Amino acid sequence: MLMPKKTKHRKMHKAKRGGKASSLLNVDFGSYGLKSMEACWISSRQIEAARRVIAKYTKKNGKIWIRIFPDRSVTQKGGEIPMGKGKGAVDHYICPVKPGMIMYEIDGLTEEQSLQALNLAAYKLPVKCKIVKKD
Repeated sequence: MLMPKKTKHRKMHKAKRGGKASSLLNVDFGSYGLKSMEACWISSRQIEAARRVIAKYTKKNGKIWIRIFPDRSVTQKGGEIPMGKGKGAVDHYICPVKPGMIMYEIDGLTEEQSLQALNLAAYKLPVKCKIVKKD
């Protein structure tokens, strides 16, 4: 799974959802990109699942760029623990995604193959997606 090697602070405040993206707006590296249409938290497991689907479909012929990285920690307390007693341990890492962000890019395939691979990856993500072409 994807996770940061080192962080300044182990536990973070809860990230806010919403707003529009100000970065990762254009398809820069590949020919086609997978663009988010709504705000959501995407975990490292979901990013990896979508990457595996793309890699399996392309059979290692195309090139894949993952433009998002899960760098925010999410904590969770164990079951049956009473209220109080501090913040829980780090459970997993997420990437806050905003509408308009390009999450994946692909190149080196035909148009039909690229669209099919990104469409399969969109099924694995908890956010509505749109496939965009490089301008």
